[in-house]
Amino acid sequence: MKKAQERIHQAALQLFAKQESPQVTVSELAEAAGVARGTVYNNVGSVDHLFEEVATRLIIEMDSRIVAAAATTNDPARRIADGIRFFVRRAHEEPLWGRFLVRFGATSPTLQGLLEGEPARDIQLGTDIGRFHLRPDQVLSAVVAMSGSVLGAISLVLEGHRTWRDAASDSAELFLRALGIPAETALSLATSDLPPLPLGNSASEEAPKTRGARSKRSTHDREVV
Repeated sequence: MKKAQERIHQAALQLFAKQESPQVTVSELAEAAGVARGTVYNNVGSVDHLFEEVATRLIIEMDSRIVAAAATTNDPARRIADGIRFFVRRAHEEPLWGRFLVRFGATSPTLQGLLEGEPARDIQLGTDIGRFHLRPDQVLSAVVAMSGSVLGAISLVLEGHRTWRDAASDSAELFLRALGIPAETALSLATSDLPPLPLGNSASEEAPKTRGARSKRSTHDREVV
């Protein structure tokens, strides 16, 4: 992505995170990004679609990073625990990112896809192989519960009520227990050292390759977990 476009997208993220409406004006964008109005016009197709562009890019980038980090383990329970904590830690490290997610994560269909990506696929996999004690018809409800738990944990951190480590570990532990993981195992997974979270790719065209790599791994997971 061009530097000017990256700057404008970051400015848009900042503006969206601070207001209740997913709408901004060209003047607001230009001022926040420190560029001329003409630069905004040259790098943004339409400000009316900018929210979806920013949200989609955020989804692709974070999902690709979690996929890469998950390559270190075949256990869907560990991947879920790590994924939850990755989200909360990033919100602590990048508060604007976290506030954007909390403000629109429960209402934007596009952003809902962020928590319905890699973590949701692991819930489905863990259910299929018997790692989680869920009925098949409960998977979607579990995904919704996980999303709410993550957004709640991020809110606690951003409002200064909990440290990111405590909020993230509690959220991961409680959710794993709800999936049927024994208490001691859930606590161990939720408090283990986090693997590195690799840098992601912001280009949308790289998403299919990333998701395809994850799909190929699923068959292997079923055999070894």
